[in-house]
Amino acid sequence: MEQAIVEDGIHGMVPKEKMSEGARKLRDFYEKRPDAPIYQCEFGFYSLEHWMKEGYINDNTDLSKLFGYDEPGNFSLGGLGWTEAAFCPAFEEKIIEDRGDYEVVQDYAGRHVLFFKGRRDGFMPEYLTHPVKDMKTWEENCKWRLNPDTPGRYDDLEQKMTKAKECAGKGMIITQNVIGAYMYLRSLMGPVDLLYKFYDQPELIHSCMETWFNLADSIIAKHQQYVTIDEFYIGEDICYNHGPLISPDMIKEYLFPYYQQLISNIKARQIDKNRHLYFQVDTDGYAASVIPLYKDIGMDYMSPFEVASGCDVIEIGKQYPDLLIRGGIDKRELARGKNAIDKLVDSILPIMKKRGGYIPTCDHGVPAEVDFNDYMHFRKRMLEFA
Repeated sequence: MEQAIVEDGIHGMVPKEKMSEGARKLRDFYEKRPDAPIYQCEFGFYSLEHWMKEGYINDNTDLSKLFGYDEPGNFSLGGLGWTEAAFCPAFEEKIIEDRGDYEVVQDYAGRHVLFFKGRRDGFMPEYLTHPVKDMKTWEENCKWRLNPDTPGRYDDLEQKMTKAKECAGKGMIITQNVIGAYMYLRSLMGPVDLLYKFYDQPELIHSCMETWFNLADSIIAKHQQYVTIDEFYIGEDICYNHGPLISPDMIKEYLFPYYQQLISNIKARQIDKNRHLYFQVDTDGYAASVIPLYKDIGMDYMSPFEVASGCDVIEIGKQYPDLLIRGGIDKRELARGKNAIDKLVDSILPIMKKRGGYIPTCDHGVPAEVDFNDYMHFRKRMLEFA
C-alpha cells in the first residue's frame, strides 16, 4: 500500500491554496503561466544614498511597501559565495600601503585593492593583484580555505535550516545559490590573468574547479538533509557587451563537466524525487549567444538581460518560449523621465505578461541618475501588471 505524500514543501509540494501570496505568485512565474499577475521586485539600487540626501527616504523607509513589491517568494540557502569564493576563513582585511589620498588594502578575498582613503563603497575599486598566480600560490593561499570540513562553515546550519523548512512549508522557492565557475575563477586570478591561464596552466584551472565542486557538493548535500531544493542559481557573469568572455569550447571543457555532475548529484539526493530543479544563470553583458549552450545542460532561467549590451527580452522570449526571464528594463530609460518610462513599459509588459515566465526588473541596479519621482512613476506602471 502506497504511503500518502506529505505536502509540506519538503516531501511533497504544498497545495497552491496553502502557499503564501508571494510564493503563489512566484510559482506561477516558474510554471510560466500565461497572463498571470507579474511578481513585483527589483534587482537592486545605486540610487538610495542620492534619494536619502534629497529627503525622499530614510533609514527606516520600508522600500517594499513604498514601491509595492510582493512579499518574498523564495529563500536562499547561501554558504557558497556570490562574487567571491566562499573562503573559510576569509583573508585578513588590512592596509598594505598608504598612497596619500589612496590606500592599498588586502580584502577578505585576498586581493590587493586600491581605494580612496577611508572610503570602501560607492565606486568601482581598482584591483591590483589577486591571490592565485600559479599552483603554489593556489595551494598556499586559497585551496585550504575552501575545505568543506572546516567547522566554522556550519555554525549557523541549524538556524538556517529551521528557517528554510518554515519557508518550504509556505510553498516558497528554496534556492541554492552558488558563485558560478567563471566568477569564481576570476575572483581568484583576475579577469586578465585568468584568460592566459586557460591556455598556459589548464591543470591549475581544473584543480580550482575540482575544489569548487567538492565544496559545493558537500555543503549542498548537508542542506538536502533538511529540504528539497527548487532552484540551483549560479552567479556566472560569463559575458561582456559583445558575447562570452571565453569560447564555447572552453566553457564546455572547463565549466560544464563540474556543473553537470553537481546538478546530477543534487537531483539524486532530493527528498522529493518528483520536484523539478530549476537552473538559473545570472550573467551581465550580451547573453544571447550562450543561451543555447547553457540550455544544453538544463538551464531554465536567465537574468538580468542588459539592454545596453543588445539584449531584447521580447525577441529572446520569442526565440526561447520555454525560457524564464528576469530583467530587461533599460536603466537608461528610467533616467530619461516619465514619457520614456511609459514608452518602455508599454512596449514590453503587455507582450511579456501574455507570454508568462517574465519578471521585469532594472537590468542592473537602479542608477543614481534616476529621479525618485520618475522611479515612483515606473513602479505605478509596473503595478498595473501585478
